[in-house]
Amino acid sequence: MFNGSGNVEILILSSNFLRHVPKHLPPALYKLHLKNNKLEKIPPGAFSELSNLRELYLQNNYLTDEGLDNETFWKLSSLEYLDLSSNNLSRVPAGLPRSLVLLHLEKNAIRSVDADVLTPIRSLEYLLLHSNQLRAQGIHPRAFQGLKRLHTVHLYNNALERVPSGLPRRVRTLMILHNQITGIGRDDFATTYFLEELNLSYNRITSPQVHRDAFRKLRLLRSLDLSGNRLRTLPPGLPRNVHVLKIKRNELAALARGALAGMAQLRELYLTGNRLRSRALAPRAWADLAGLQLLDIAGNQLTDIPERLPESLEYLYLQNNKISTVPANAFDSTPNLKGIFLRFNKLAVGSVVESAFRRLKHLQVLDIEGNHEYGDISKDRGRLEEEKEEEDKEEEDEEEEERW
Repeated sequence: MFNGSGNVEILILSSNFLRHVPKHLPPALYKLHLKNNKLEKIPPGAFSELSNLRELYLQNNYLTDEGLDNETFWKLSSLEYLDLSSNNLSRVPAGLPRSLVLLHLEKNAIRSVDADVLTPIRSLEYLLLHSNQLRAQGIHPRAFQGLKRLHTVHLYNNALERVPSGLPRRVRTLMILHNQITGIGRDDFATTYFLEELNLSYNRITSPQVHRDAFRKLRLLRSLDLSGNRLRTLPPGLPRNVHVLKIKRNELAALARGALAGMAQLRELYLTGNRLRSRALAPRAWADLAGLQLLDIAGNQLTDIPERLPESLEYLYLQNNKISTVPANAFDSTPNLKGIFLRFNKLAVGSVVESAFRRLKHLQVLDIEGNHEYGDISKDRGRLEEEKEEEDKEEEDEEEEERW
């Protein structure tokens, strides 16, 4: 693309099998695309004339630590967006431009973040380090010091065995899912006061290893995801101000009274894919959830509709359980329900009392497919014919035995 004076502002050289950065690049460049090539190194001075460059795309090449030096990017004084993802880097490069706002380093082989490589980049807002080989000890405690604008950090799909120390103080979105973290210490989030979204899903966290004061400072937290861990009980000290709490695919067998105490701001609660039984749900387990709008308890071992659910509830997901009846008073406490999902339970003919739904003036979706009564008729007919054949065969066998 050319500007009015005939200078090239955008140059796209992606997917050209380039092994070397072209020489004499137009100095007026605003964007330079060099992704999907075969670059192994960037020679000194390759970008020295590009003081106007704002965006540089180098992803999916073969760049190594040795292929970059401290002066590779230093003349790019206007660069805001740098994509070095999907290369062969083993550490965060030094000498990055101080003007950077967004830095892509995901899908490399990065094992370390040194103390002084990121700290000069005071304008950095987004740091993407997911899908590398980072361990907690590889991240220097001062690696993020002074980065007051850094609000989004992706560290997922690494080899972290604990929450790294020295997290950015003003981080708002922190993604640490798919690591090997086994617990959460008292001071792991003691300085991240501004955190709004925390994703710790698919680690190895157990209930006893979550300190009861671990979330005490996170008063702005709105979303907490602990799915895919090894929790057998809800951790103590859950942040009371969260709007969304996800504890899917753990090992929860019970929901004790007080486990959700004080969580009046909770809007969505996901308990999908655990081991919850009806008798293990405390009668007042939901008592404090005055603002709850969505409750997902699908894929558990419930045999009954949970009792005393919050009046505010609008969507109730109960599919893939063992629920066999829907009594007349099943939804007396939840007159605002808009959607009820009971697919793939054990509801038999006559076990659903139709009057249970009469008070639900706002109900828009009632899903009870995949049960005996409301399943596919042809499948039910085939199943019944098979059962009849089995019964007939059993009767013939019994008659045969009686003859002998």
